[in-house]
Amino acid sequence: MILLVLMLIGGVMDCVYGRPQLPPLPMRNGCHLVNRELGVFRVGGEAVILSFPKFERVLRVRGIAPPTANYVITSANGTDDVSYQGEGRVQQRHKQLWFLPAQASDSGKYVCTYRNETYCVSGSIQLHVYPSDAVDAQILAYPISARVGEKLKFTCPSISYFNTTGRLIEWFKNCSSTGLQLVPFPQSNGPLLIPAVNRSHAGAYMCVLRVLIDNQQFKVSRIVQLSVEGLDPADGTTPAASNPTVTSDPGLSSSFSTTGTPVILPPVIVSPLNGTIFESFHGSGLQFFCEVITGCPMADATVVTWLIDGQSVEESYLNGRALQGGRRVTRLPDGCHIELRLIIVKVTEEDVETRLKCVTHNKGGTQEVVTRLQLEDSTSTWLVVTSVAVLCFLTVVSIFLYVLFKPKGKRKMDYILARQNSTF
Repeated sequence: MILLVLMLIGGVMDCVYGRPQLPPLPMRNGCHLVNRELGVFRVGGEAVILSFPKFERVLRVRGIAPPTANYVITSANGTDDVSYQGEGRVQQRHKQLWFLPAQASDSGKYVCTYRNETYCVSGSIQLHVYPSDAVDAQILAYPISARVGEKLKFTCPSISYFNTTGRLIEWFKNCSSTGLQLVPFPQSNGPLLIPAVNRSHAGAYMCVLRVLIDNQQFKVSRIVQLSVEGLDPADGTTPAASNPTVTSDPGLSSSFSTTGTPVILPPVIVSPLNGTIFESFHGSGLQFFCEVITGCPMADATVVTWLIDGQSVEESYLNGRALQGGRRVTRLPDGCHIELRLIIVKVTEEDVETRLKCVTHNKGGTQEVVTRLQLEDSTSTWLVVTSVAVLCFLTVVSIFLYVLFKPKGKRKMDYILARQNSTF
């Protein structure tokens, strides 16, 4: 029993001191808000599936998944929010919004809400749909890079939500002024393989998939913009293109252009939120996670770091008490998630109002968020811990005294029977 009491007290102490809590989500109109998803850029006339991976991850990490809650996706493009049913051109299917097909008028903001009688959490995403005859590869392209001589293999991006079983993926390339041309590829559901990259392979590649939804065929296309670094062998000149035999398909030539360089979107910090205040007690430890979403081709080149009062962890006054590391990259349907941890072994009064800054940047741009450390008043915590300990102690003492002085019912009965039998 005493061991049980000690374990209970230890659990309370761990809850109060040893286990860092996730910062609370901001609220608006009684609903917790999740940071906006990465924007989605698509071509009109094609099937589009809108999902909310960041929103889903927040629900999963924070354990926000009440079984009785309703998941509703609405359009916030007008004065009134518009919700969707499971039929029609635009329909909600569980936690996704399907456009069959998408139109330029579908562009705008969409909000997903998870709500029950006591809890509400909401997230949003921006959809951009462009007419097929007025769109540029700079807007739609998924950028990747390779070096001369490298063996390169890349897949058609962001099609995992579609059923591709038995479907042929066609690859096209804008080779020159001759227009878009078909690049034969023998596999029906494989990546495009370039055995040895040279300068002539740079350009925009389009993958086209025909999917069957509700017995109706829809087109799905994606564009990959390949940039090549380095010079070709020999005298450094660029050799002629070494593409296989191609078949012209001018009907698709207006769907994108390769002028200019591809647009690389800046990384987005998902957590923590800017202005978050982390509270801790004197002598306790804390750990923080900087979570960033970026395009997977740029994940390795995306830098994520923690700064303490504007200085690196090693150069700050917390050197020796703080450590950053544990970078982890996770691939999501619409991008890659990068996580970097910061650990403060012991928080002291010196750390009050310390500014913790998470900074991330790549070729697309830079983003940073600033949070602060603050010490909590430990008086109330010690009062709670002491009260629990006293209550547990009194419970143990009461049980012990009850067992010790419990009336011996059976002996009393025997004694009464003995007196009755002795009476004659």
